[in-house]
Amino acid sequence: MDDWAKELVTYYSQTVNLSDFEALSFDCYGTLIDWEAGISAVLDPWAAQAGRELSSEQLLLAYSSHEADVEAQHGDWLYPQVLAEAMRRTGAQLGIAVADEDAAAFGRSVPNWPAFADSSAALKDLAKYFRLIILSNIDRVSFAASNDRLGVTFDAVITAEELGSYKPDPRNFNALIERSAELEVPPGKLLHVAQSLFHDHVPAKEIGLPTAWINRRHGKPGWGATPDPGAVVTPDWEFDSMADFVRAVRGSATD
Repeated sequence: MDDWAKELVTYYSQTVNLSDFEALSFDCYGTLIDWEAGISAVLDPWAAQAGRELSSEQLLLAYSSHEADVEAQHGDWLYPQVLAEAMRRTGAQLGIAVADEDAAAFGRSVPNWPAFADSSAALKDLAKYFRLIILSNIDRVSFAASNDRLGVTFDAVITAEELGSYKPDPRNFNALIERSAELEVPPGKLLHVAQSLFHDHVPAKEIGLPTAWINRRHGKPGWGATPDPGAVVTPDWEFDSMADFVRAVRGSATD
């Protein structure tokens, strides 16, 4: 860990209450937007049409590593391109043909992905107390449609498109630190909130950011569409939902 990261750890260790933070950065897909539902809405009928009896969980598991690999190999690609190629590779693994139109339709599907039922209300509540930042593996056009579903104005939106890299690349989290400084968020006052241990918690903790895990897959086995984190990581807080997170924030403010 670099000296500057160690300094961040020192700052963050002094923050013990959720209400002490001044800004929250969010992963979007998997945390606020139900990306597994969105992915399944395309992959399930595709597999069924090919006559394959595969569950949503089996398809998500097959898909998970391919998206992460494409993102690592092609940081300059827009997310719709990543989705299309990940579907092709998933098809190759499963022995299911992927027509060009199938891949393209999957790439265009992000605007149809639903928000979790508690996301919009939670964000509107949190916006009363914190600056809100998005750090997402997305392109700006696709995110605009998702932002409409969330119904809140973020103080900053940082996308893979503008950075030319995808999480868990440390470059994305360095950009988050820089943007929060531009927003005049004091050191130690930014909390990263995310579902994916692989994409978010491992790299965030490596640079000294405190994290809150929105464990959307609680009660489900395995990692679903998210790759195994590949490392031991301990988020500072864990919640089953954004609604639970908001309740904890409110409780912290009254302690």
